[in-house]
Amino acid sequence: MNATIQKSSIVFILKSFFIWRILIFIPIFLAPFFFELQKNFLGGGLMSYLSNPYFWSWANFDGEHYVNIARLGYANGEQAFFPLYPLVIKFFGGSILSALLISNFCFLFSLIGLYKLIRLDYSEKIAKLTIILLLLFPTSFYFASVYTESLFLALVVWSFYFFRNKKFFAGIVFGSLSSLTRVIGIIPIGVLGYMGYSKYKWGDYLAFFHSAKNFGEQRSDHLIILPQVFYRYLVKIIPNLTWDYFPVVFTTFLEISAAILFLYLIFIGLKKLKLEYWIFLMAGYLIPTLSGSFSSLPRYVAVLFPAFILLAILLEDKNKYFRLGIYASSVIIAVITQMLFVRGYFVS
Repeated sequence: MNATIQKSSIVFILKSFFIWRILIFIPIFLAPFFFELQKNFLGGGLMSYLSNPYFWSWANFDGEHYVNIARLGYANGEQAFFPLYPLVIKFFGGSILSALLISNFCFLFSLIGLYKLIRLDYSEKIAKLTIILLLLFPTSFYFASVYTESLFLALVVWSFYFFRNKKFFAGIVFGSLSSLTRVIGIIPIGVLGYMGYSKYKWGDYLAFFHSAKNFGEQRSDHLIILPQVFYRYLVKIIPNLTWDYFPVVFTTFLEISAAILFLYLIFIGLKKLKLEYWIFLMAGYLIPTLSGSFSSLPRYVAVLFPAFILLAILLEDKNKYFRLGIYASSVIIAVITQMLFVRGYFVS
């Protein structure tokens, strides 16, 4: 396959990105008609958020931590946030605006790299379908937010691309930086460096893991294997839900649905994906669940690009009405997910 991007493909990527970027403003407009505002964990604090939710809502929850780390360094309990993203934010001024520009630029950069990577092995149709599925994924709005998803995806995709083209030095650099962004980075030099810093700074090599329990009441500070996590959800969590409180019910089923879907993709991907892609997919899925929860899993899996390639392969030969049904379902879930997020409800 030819990995060179034609002009028409560049136009497709740019058009898709900017249409997506415009459309994800719609849930911010709709959200006040459906959900009351939760006043904690809002980007910039309550007053800033109320002054312009179209800007500040992109920094809800974790976004506040990344900007604070960029400005002030790590506070107690923030070790779960890996350092590369806040360091880049700090380099470009330390503001939420600079963080948003970084995230959006990195996502566009990752889409270009993803297209080129896919074209090494697959058709143009698969490459374009993969990008569409990624953009329509229910948690894709995080790629435009003050979160690490865009930076991490860009580093991982381009690292794979460089390795596939035997540009090993660039591949190692990008891969190492990816593991300084998220624990599932493909070359552990970055995470090992952060572990060394953690031992020096806080006396704990695994401070990032032990502090994760501060960001989700279901999380544990010791390792829990996947069957136990499913057991907790199916036997303990779901039967005890407060069914009349929609945000928690929706988020719980979003988490377990993502867990089931991506586990299925791992099983069938073993025969359909390149081995290195399958290993990344499996590790990226399993490692976050070791905390004993599927909390945030719908966001974590958004960067597992091999899953979207596999979905594109599975949908390639389906008729257009079936694909449109998949697109519509994903968009509906995405709108609800983002509306909850921008109104201050934790969804992932």
